[in-house]
Amino acid sequence: MLSSQRRVLYIGITSHIERRVRQHKSHTFGGFTTKYNVTNLVYFERYGSVGKAIRREKELKNWRREKKILSIEANNPKWRDLSYGWYQPARLPALPKSSRSPPA
Repeated sequence: MLSSQRRVLYIGITSHIERRVRQHKSHTFGGFTTKYNVTNLVYFERYGSVGKAIRREKELKNWRREKKILSIEANNPKWRDLSYGWYQPARLPALPKSSRSPPA
């Protein structure tokens, strides 16, 4: 789950979390996360199969906002950006064109 400063929430799946979060932070693609500046990784889970990840994504998306917040706060009470230190946000270079394809 990603969050903005105003705690707008975004849920998605990826096979490469570091790359995907970087895409959100650098606004590589337009859309919801760019419009609402949703760039902080506040919660994530890892799964061994795409099918399990998709089922969990659908489950989380069906949760009420309050339940999502409780889950985040149980694991990350200060809503810290869990991707902090993965890269230097102030120096994010443009991604190569091969990395710009929209996620599957």
